[in-house]
Amino acid sequence: MLNNLVKKILNAKVYGAAIATPLDLAKNLSSRLNNQIWIKREDLQPVFSFKIRGAYNLMAQLTEKQKENGVICASAGNHAQGLAESARLMGVKATIVMPKTTPEIKVSAVRSKGAKVILHGDAYDDALEHSLELTEKQGFTYVHPYDDPYVMAGQGTVAMELLSQIESIDAVFIPVGGGGLISGMAAYIKYLRPEIKVIGVEYEESACLAAALEAGEPVRLSQVGIFADGVAVAQIGEHPWQICKDHVDQVITVTADEICAAIKDVFDDTRSVAEPAGALSIAGMKKYIEANDISNQNLVTICSGANINFDRLRHVAERAEIGEHREAVLAVTIPEKPGSYQHFINVIGRRSITEFNYRYADKISARIFVGIQVSGNEDRLTLVKQLDEEGYAVLDLTEDDLAKSHIRHMVGGHSTAVTNEVIYRFEFPERPGALLNFLRKLGKNYNISLFHYRNHGAAYGRVLCGMQVKPEYQAEFAATLDDLGYPYWDETENPAYKLFLG
Repeated sequence: MLNNLVKKILNAKVYGAAIATPLDLAKNLSSRLNNQIWIKREDLQPVFSFKIRGAYNLMAQLTEKQKENGVICASAGNHAQGLAESARLMGVKATIVMPKTTPEIKVSAVRSKGAKVILHGDAYDDALEHSLELTEKQGFTYVHPYDDPYVMAGQGTVAMELLSQIESIDAVFIPVGGGGLISGMAAYIKYLRPEIKVIGVEYEESACLAAALEAGEPVRLSQVGIFADGVAVAQIGEHPWQICKDHVDQVITVTADEICAAIKDVFDDTRSVAEPAGALSIAGMKKYIEANDISNQNLVTICSGANINFDRLRHVAERAEIGEHREAVLAVTIPEKPGSYQHFINVIGRRSITEFNYRYADKISARIFVGIQVSGNEDRLTLVKQLDEEGYAVLDLTEDDLAKSHIRHMVGGHSTAVTNEVIYRFEFPERPGALLNFLRKLGKNYNISLFHYRNHGAAYGRVLCGMQVKPEYQAEFAATLDDLGYPYWDETENPAYKLFLG
């Protein structure tokens, strides 16, 4: 399959819509990480994503009859815009099926390119099923976002450009969703320059290629995180898998906080704002350098897209310092008496405080939620040890998602009146009626005792909810949660909740 795919890449027709993007030296990152770091700027494509390459190349293979019938896809993101723009340039009707949860900015962007948008279902799978039904009924040609050889070949032209732009490359870091980009690039790189390492990077909550490599075959993830929505795919594509299993050297997974830090890195060097999936490979490259003590190498990353909602930048900025390991988030118990805060400041020394949350609880002790600037993980551990040696009860919450997403915005004291309280995190579809649907299905047997929500500009909202559930209703409550249809996590035993709100 490798030879056939390379031939398709060499014959790919992408430049009727796409541009040959520059390869920029990231001077700040290079200096900081003691390597030559290069960024392939696919965020500069006309639709701000590499996806236009694969969509246009597949459409260039269509017969006149197929063009006359029109094309269709299911997508809530960059592939939708790539196909819509390709169809506009070719004068072909395009229908895009998008979940109802798709942010309006993305719906408007697709419509502005002349495509017909159909909103169907709450999730990608719902949209996909409907798009396949329409393909069958109306004779459309389905343009898959990644699982098609011509789409893979179109994406592979990124590697063709890359190898002509720089002679010496030690490793290339490529973001992975369904596998269209990495399979196309890996095929071309390994055919011409097998000594170059091809390293895939996945968001830890959608690591479908890592799961497939471990199992020896494609497997479907039971749940997919939606922070990096551009790579939120539950199973690697069958065609990409045939290439990836033999020609990808390594897969690295990264956290949401590490992605946020990488978005900041890209901004610092380019003044462009990458979307989470777009900064994925930069986050993986940084992790690779640290884990392997790499220096003085030429490392290439792919900034794959910049379609980010402005509303999400608040969340990215909040988490970037943690992702860069420059902020420690701690719960510290200090004496409830005059001078305690001053003594605490003296102990932490010249480190800057980034956040301080406190509410009076009792006459003996006070629990503070504090963010403190540190120089790295070692410095954070040193700080925790230092506080412990000074007699402070300290809990490190830097890796606690509940603390970072909710508690830091809610610190307000305990309630002695609340009994039988359970705490759950939910992901709600970010659309009108989602909360009302939640409340209706929850019924009248459970009093809501705590609620926190912040809009992050994503397709799903993150909600923390406390409910009073009497023992006799616990089995019924569990069934109700399953019936809701929203992803949820039990956080009743979370230490941050117990310290500040329980």
